[in-house]
Amino acid sequence: MATTRTAHTVWQGNLAEGKGTVTFDSSGIGEQAVSWPSRAEQANGKTSPEELIAAAHSSCFSMALSHGLTQAGNPPTQLTTQADVTFQPGTGITGIHLTVEGTVEGLDEAAFAAAAEDAKKNCPVSQALAGTEITLSAKLA
Repeated sequence: MATTRTAHTVWQGNLAEGKGTVTFDSSGIGEQAVSWPSRAEQANGKTSPEELIAAAHSSCFSMALSHGLTQAGNPPTQLTTQADVTFQPGTGITGIHLTVEGTVEGLDEAAFAAAAEDAKKNCPVSQALAGTEITLSAKLA
């Protein structure tokens, strides 16, 4: 069964001086402030589209890697994934780097790295972002 998740943003003002609020409608987890300075300069307590992409990518990748490892007979004890989304004003998103550290019994570094590469290639968020260079660092804890 397909699912659809929804969020909406209310923006007020021009790009440079305006501000917005992103509301997470499907989950009801609340609202987050967003602004151009929080995107192109310092976050200052506000989010950005890139941070939201990083959250989506790190969670999707972790799920895909957990599933792949479990299917191969090596369920992980823990996976910690960080996604760094780089934004260059005037250019756009120039790259995403995933860093994962895992605790997986019975698996060596090479097998873990191969499983992580497979997850990077096959997680739905990676596929949606296929036009962006995605790099990966993977190691066992």
